[in-house]
Amino acid sequence: MKTLTKTKFISILIIALIFIGCNSGTKETSANNPFEAKVDSILSLMTVEEKLGQLNLPSSGDITTGSSSSSNVAKKIEEGKVGGLFNIKTVGKIKDVQKIAVEKSRLGIPLIFGMDVIHGYETTFPIPLGLSASWDMEMIEKTAQMAAQEATADGINWTFSPMVDISRDPRWGRISEGSGEDTYLGSKIAEAMVKGYQQDDLAKNNTVLACVKHFALYGAPEAGRDYNTVDMSRIRMYNEYLPPYKAAIDAGVGTVMVSFNEIDGVPATGNKWLLTDLLREDWGFNGFVVTDYTGIEEMMYHGIGNMQQVSAQALKAGSDMDMVSEGFLNTLKKSLDDGLVSMDDIDKAVKRILTAKYQLGLFDDPYKYCDLERPKAEVFTDENRAFARKVGAESMVLLKNDNILPLKKSGTIALVGPLANTAVNMAGTWSVATKQEKSNPLLEGLKTVAGDDVNILYAKGSNVDYDLEFEKRITMFGKTIPRDNRTDKQLLDEALAIARKSDVIVAAIGEPAELSGESSSVTKLQIPQAQKDLLNALLKTGKPVVLVLFTGRPLAIVEENENVPAILNVWFPGSEAGLAISDVLFGDVNPSGKLTATFPMNVGQVPIFYNHKNTGRPLGNSEGKFEKFKSNYLDVRNEPLYPFGYGLSYTTFDYSNLNLDKTTINMDDELTVSVDVTNSGDYDGKEVVQLYLRDVVGSVTRPVKELKGFQKVEIKKGETKTVTFKLTVEDLKFYNSNLDFVAEPGTFRVFVGTNSDTKMMTEFELTN
Repeated sequence: MKTLTKTKFISILIIALIFIGCNSGTKETSANNPFEAKVDSILSLMTVEEKLGQLNLPSSGDITTGSSSSSNVAKKIEEGKVGGLFNIKTVGKIKDVQKIAVEKSRLGIPLIFGMDVIHGYETTFPIPLGLSASWDMEMIEKTAQMAAQEATADGINWTFSPMVDISRDPRWGRISEGSGEDTYLGSKIAEAMVKGYQQDDLAKNNTVLACVKHFALYGAPEAGRDYNTVDMSRIRMYNEYLPPYKAAIDAGVGTVMVSFNEIDGVPATGNKWLLTDLLREDWGFNGFVVTDYTGIEEMMYHGIGNMQQVSAQALKAGSDMDMVSEGFLNTLKKSLDDGLVSMDDIDKAVKRILTAKYQLGLFDDPYKYCDLERPKAEVFTDENRAFARKVGAESMVLLKNDNILPLKKSGTIALVGPLANTAVNMAGTWSVATKQEKSNPLLEGLKTVAGDDVNILYAKGSNVDYDLEFEKRITMFGKTIPRDNRTDKQLLDEALAIARKSDVIVAAIGEPAELSGESSSVTKLQIPQAQKDLLNALLKTGKPVVLVLFTGRPLAIVEENENVPAILNVWFPGSEAGLAISDVLFGDVNPSGKLTATFPMNVGQVPIFYNHKNTGRPLGNSEGKFEKFKSNYLDVRNEPLYPFGYGLSYTTFDYSNLNLDKTTINMDDELTVSVDVTNSGDYDGKEVVQLYLRDVVGSVTRPVKELKGFQKVEIKKGETKTVTFKLTVEDLKFYNSNLDFVAEPGTFRVFVGTNSDTKMMTEFELTN
């Protein structure tokens, strides 16, 4: 008889205990956790050190294929001091590391592998702000599903997405990673993303554990500066900022990531009200909570205590897994001895993490995501790339068009600008798995889509900016745009020379990919000056100019709006950017995107958003004009450059016959709203029909308008479609000063139109 190795013996013991736990009848399985008996069986075998190891989430660090077993992180895995890893990809590497956990650690508990799969994996879709501009929930869900398919094929089973932070301040660089300023739309997108990632079964090998972030309020930092303090009332939290997180919880998201900011003076990472009272007790969340990168360590800099104190506070508050800080790993045993935490506190966190591993099926097959054949067949496929091209085109927003677009597939086009031929910038920020060099830039896309009858001339025209040091800061992480060492005049002269030979100029300018994103806050919302000067020089040629605007945030482009005849905002469209942009420029795709964040006139208007409150001295009908002793500016009007929901098409849509099926409803009724939309132009197109409500009188002040419904409708030229919406009392509810979710009787105004500035309105009454 062969002698059992220690690892095999332990494995057999675990299986036996699981069997006993599931069949003895001495412990009931929780309805919310069908794996509870199995988890408890493993927990009973664990030492304190092994339990703390499950709470530890380091970065992959020095692990590489072939040397994984000798790295510092690998040694900790073997010692049972790691619960999961992130920032590691490819099946080969992940399988090597998983073997250490399963075959060399005492209990053989598998690791979970996470990554920032934010807007696609190797096949990359538009940045989230751009993706939200599609207003297409089915398509957005499919992008998350496709990202999960690719990520799991490459060994990943946990994504740190979706980011659902509401933001009304474009100075904040991470506005690019969210869905804009609106609570209702943001909630719908949060739900779609979670469903896309997780589908209906986390045990499948092509779904990933989603992680909603950053909980909470991260999108409202003071001065728009990343990681800064957030301070707001509870009533604003509940009505405007918390609903998208709640939507993700209701959709079944498996994990939550804590934000860096403080709430009510307490950092979110150690905020018991946030992570226990609200998240778990009020909302019923039963997954696990992970800190953001070094979130526990950073509590010390907030001034909450030393590493032992903040680690204990974070655990007791409801943080379960410590990303990178290793505060749990290195201090909680002492805190247990000192009475700062209890074994029950530790066990709760461990149970949640082990449960997630069971949900993913890792105990049944630790290598289920390690099929070496899957990446070849499922990652960056032609089918996925074709879908990314479609999504990119659907997300673009036509801001202005004086009969310049669509371009003809004939004649000569001058393509000018530092963003015209830079493949590595096309995917935008937080595209960590993208093979940047495989993205197609605009120059390549134009040549492919234009056909043989178009002559395309190209010149860079200018560097990204005159300031070299600033340029270095905004072209990081391999997204360099090589600086041209010719003089500014030489670059400009070359561009003007080809412009004079052209029929139309396409100016590809704006922000490089890393001018938005994490730690990319700004105080100016403008195109870099070198590119502004280039654009102005191109306009002076007298040739028609199309501005292809790359941006990760709303910009104050008043001058450009006044002088450039056509502006197409393309965001960062993803790995198929060049083709997607060209599809729209030539009219193969009619643009249908709508803004999900307001574009200001200037940075002084920030924060600016459509669903603001009225003051006691509103401008009213004087909007656009200065009026003394009213709430307005001396130097600029109040309204934005482009409102929320704005976006043009190559065709025109006319709205008529706004009707309600009744003008009075009670608390149990349903109201049907209908409107006729006619495509009165020359192209088939898609229109995002938007419905807004205003609660005229409330026990607390209510916004001037709130989005409560939208439909993206395809309408052929000359066709009229009747679009209908259903409203119930749930759509009329809000949180009052007692934080009760109520609908109050009174008058409600219904607005329907092409953007938030619509004036088409009717009314109804809500009665008890």
